[in-house]
Amino acid sequence: MKLIPAVIVVVAASSAKCMAFAPLPGTSRHQIISGVLNMADFLPWPDYVDMESEEDINMAPQKIIGNDQQFATTPITVDKSGAAYLDTAMTAKDQLYIDQDRRNLMNLILVGSAAVTIGGLAVPYFAFFVPPKIGDSSGSIVAKDARGVEIYANEYLEKHPAGDRSLAEGLKGDATYLIVKDDNTLESFALNAICTHLGCVVPWSEANNKFMCPCHGSQYDPDGAVIRGPAPLPLALAHVNEANDGKVMFGPWTEEDFRTGEKGWWN
Repeated sequence: MKLIPAVIVVVAASSAKCMAFAPLPGTSRHQIISGVLNMADFLPWPDYVDMESEEDINMAPQKIIGNDQQFATTPITVDKSGAAYLDTAMTAKDQLYIDQDRRNLMNLILVGSAAVTIGGLAVPYFAFFVPPKIGDSSGSIVAKDARGVEIYANEYLEKHPAGDRSLAEGLKGDATYLIVKDDNTLESFALNAICTHLGCVVPWSEANNKFMCPCHGSQYDPDGAVIRGPAPLPLALAHVNEANDGKVMFGPWTEEDFRTGEKGWWN
């Protein structure tokens, strides 16, 4: 029952607007709107709406529907001659008012939220393509076993006898053979276990005293030189050193390959 009187009030205001620019001798806006409202006398108006004065008529939609700018009435001015017209200057100012400070604040919040979200996704994405920096300035890294534990020379030699060739994690994360010499010390070079044919990991055959690739039958001698194809090149070399704290270090081999007398193919 609250909505129907409100509709009547809006109709009354609209009627007054339609007659805004027509001369109405001896007729006030109060009389115009009241005449329309009298048509709705049969409707139950709320007790808190008093229609006795012109100000009450202006405020009727707000009292019935709620105090909201979208339901605010448009002021109508009646001059001495009885002509009614809209007070559009005040209405435009009230209806088109924009709180620029609030708009700027909301824009900053929106941009900041988007930047945090995009940045949180972009940083790890691009970081994925940046290779981790490992080892020292010379390119050397600490050798690690299959569990990722750093290898110490003394402990390693206690568990591996002379002539042993066991895998460790070497340069670029490649499987690399550490070689124990006959005097129970580590060889000064290590052998990359990646076959130069198609990239299989070549196992060491102690019974045959050579490396034998199970993929296509390539074979290498104890120093990694090719003794049977189809592998075209020897196994890559790496330097082996013992750090001051006893850790085994792998370093890049940049000099001549002692097996071929030429520069290493991996450089």
